[in-house]
Amino acid sequence: MNISPWASLLGLANRAGKCISGEELVVKAVQKQQAKCVLLSQDASDNTKKKITDKCSFYRVEVKWIENRYSLGNAIGKDQRVVVAVTDQGFAKKLTALLD
Repeated sequence: MNISPWASLLGLANRAGKCISGEELVVKAVQKQQAKCVLLSQDASDNTKKKITDKCSFYRVEVKWIENRYSLGNAIGKDQRVVVAVTDQGFAKKLTALLD
């Protein structure tokens, strides 16, 4: 099983307690300016995509797109996740570089 570098790093960030998953929790983290980077699944509903991208653009938080909810959830050891926020600047910077 070949795990992508961004997924490994996200898993490490999650084990370090630097990740928040779930739509409402991520929105609150963005509003409180705790989120440094948001990872959003491309197969999220249109409503969720709009809500997350609008909040992130307003609060100037970078959004990175992940191919599907299964790979995003799998990276943090959960079943499926549509949105994950990274709360540590170092992890966020490295994730952004890996996903570009």
